[in-house]
Amino acid sequence: MSAVLTVNSYFNDQVKSIALDNKEGTSTVGVMAIGEYEFGTSQREYMTVVSGALTVKLPASDTWDTFLKGDTFIVEANQSFNVKVEETTAYLCRYE
Repeated sequence: MSAVLTVNSYFNDQVKSIALDNKEGTSTVGVMAIGEYEFGTSQREYMTVVSGALTVKLPASDTWDTFLKGDTFIVEANQSFNVKVEETTAYLCRYE
């Protein structure tokens, strides 16, 4: 278990996260500014909206679904997904 926190920045500083490892595993806590983004996964990801909302197009889906505070969606490993953010939004991402 590492005591070091890692700060990550993506999309010209429009998405920032802090990575942590603890007894529950690896997670990131972050914020997304207003915009549209495409993310790729290397592990299964459990994304939970902490504040705000994320409109997401999941892999193999033709529809966009909006996730609000407290909602969680799962993206399997080695997939990509699209996100639309209409208000600055905080999230928690847990990795498996």
